[in-house]
Amino acid sequence: MKFSTPETEEVSINLTPLIDIVFLLLIFFMVSTTFQRETELEIALPEASTEPAGETAVAALILEIDATGAYRMGTQTGNRLSEFGSVSADKLSETLKGVSGKNGTTTLIIKADAKTPHQAVVLALDAARQASLTRVKFAAEMAAP
Repeated sequence: MKFSTPETEEVSINLTPLIDIVFLLLIFFMVSTTFQRETELEIALPEASTEPAGETAVAALILEIDATGAYRMGTQTGNRLSEFGSVSADKLSETLKGVSGKNGTTTLIIKADAKTPHQAVVLALDAARQASLTRVKFAAEMAAP
């Protein structure tokens, strides 16, 4: 009698479930990871000279906008601050023109409250453009750590 030898199946490992699990873990980690962007402001700091500067020209105009959208104007010449008081939105451009004069290097510093309406800041920027002020800065305070 002739006995037949049983055929042996080739032993192999099925990698499909392993690949599925790896892709699921990859998707899980991609979705659950939080990406944090550090915010930075690039600032070009002015350089000081040893010569005393004359205080004839207004170095900076300071425009404060409160939470209601009311404007207050002041000037900074050297280390001296002087305030003009309240300015209406209608006369803001004219006031900026009058204070800045012919000096093309006058800087406008806008100090807006955190709850100031966006429209009030846009009106201030438009008034600065109409007054031919090209240097506009926004004042901000450092947040407490």
